[in-house]
Amino acid sequence: MKKFLILTALAYVLAGCGGTDVAPERSMADIYAEAYENFNDGDYADAAELFTEAEAEHSTDPYAPDALVMAAYSRYMDDDFSGALIATDRFMRFHPGHQDAPYILYLRGMCYYRQVSDVRREPGMSVYALQQFEQLRERFPSSEYAKNAENKINILKNYIAGKVMYSARTDMKRENWTSAITKLQSVVQTAAETVMTPEALYRLTQCYDAIGLPKQSSGYADMLRKNYPDNQWTKKLDK
Repeated sequence: MKKFLILTALAYVLAGCGGTDVAPERSMADIYAEAYENFNDGDYADAAELFTEAEAEHSTDPYAPDALVMAAYSRYMDDDFSGALIATDRFMRFHPGHQDAPYILYLRGMCYYRQVSDVRREPGMSVYALQQFEQLRERFPSSEYAKNAENKINILKNYIAGKVMYSARTDMKRENWTSAITKLQSVVQTAAETVMTPEALYRLTQCYDAIGLPKQSSGYADMLRKNYPDNQWTKKLDK
């Protein structure tokens, strides 16, 4: 009797499975069309989900990379930077040689760039953004996106140098001369093209004077006069 009940129950389960309607797979074109409609309506979150669905369900379709690009861009437009970065990671993992790779690197940089904030609180997004833009410039120097990134690279280098200078000034106020000197020298050595370099040289003269090393102070003063003769920080040397 127990065996009969088990077999009967199993028969009902199999019958139920056989009678269930399985939704047919939607075509790439259908999902894409709906996704674009949402995107054009400004519904970026739903558009991103649909573009992601299109790429996941039709990963071998020639338009799968395009769907992934649009998924990343939709999340970016929705200020979902983490989601956009996940989509770009997937793109670069599966389509590193695709023609849209330069754009994806640019979009990655912009995801970090948009999160750069106050120089005193910024949690490192500027460094990540700079890395992406420099990678773009190195790998695809002729790309239109590399040219767009160039200006942001300059902005970010100045921004990062500004963070170091802020920290060095704080060290100087606390008379933590060794730490201040290390930071100031890093600006001179790694960010020489930034607007912060003249001030860094001037502050180095102050630091070395403070610890009783006039020879080193004089050396940085000469460097400042030689490379930035008309700069405001050079003029401060003789005041």
